[in-house]
Amino acid sequence: MRPRVLVVGAVVASLALVVTSLALGGASYEPKPVQDPCQPRPWRSPTGLDQFAQQLTLSALDGTACELHVSREALVLALGTPEGRAQFANDPRLASALRAGLIRAVDDAERAGAIPGSVAGALRATIEQLPADQLVGVAMNAANLFNQAGGILGPLSGLLGGLGGNLP
Repeated sequence: MRPRVLVVGAVVASLALVVTSLALGGASYEPKPVQDPCQPRPWRSPTGLDQFAQQLTLSALDGTACELHVSREALVLALGTPEGRAQFANDPRLASALRAGLIRAVDDAERAGAIPGSVAGALRATIEQLPADQLVGVAMNAANLFNQAGGILGPLSGLLGGLGGNLP
């Protein structure tokens, strides 16, 4: 008789969860629409190098996705697989889209007060001078870049903080 009590209890608990979910609007759930990458998103105040890098990355992805006329999510998913990277590598717009995305990230960081204007100007000038094949190469080998960058980020935090940005 004990197994029957457990089965009945499990069924009652399951029904209670379903009824509660429906009562709270679970039947009318719609996923949030994907945002237009061409529209600016608010910058949160970064409190460290990791958050600063995240904001820059998201902004650069938005700018690149906007230039390629895809969503940021579609770009990230495509770049996450070798097949997707190969597809984008053959797109003649990729280098200019990557450059536009990086410049947008710098512009957004400057507007948010995360980096001073003099640093932003120097970064923009550097981005403009990067050869297209290097931009595409970095995007195609981003996993290796992030793995190698792990050891550098600690010392960079102090350097960036000393440049007058809002990083601790």
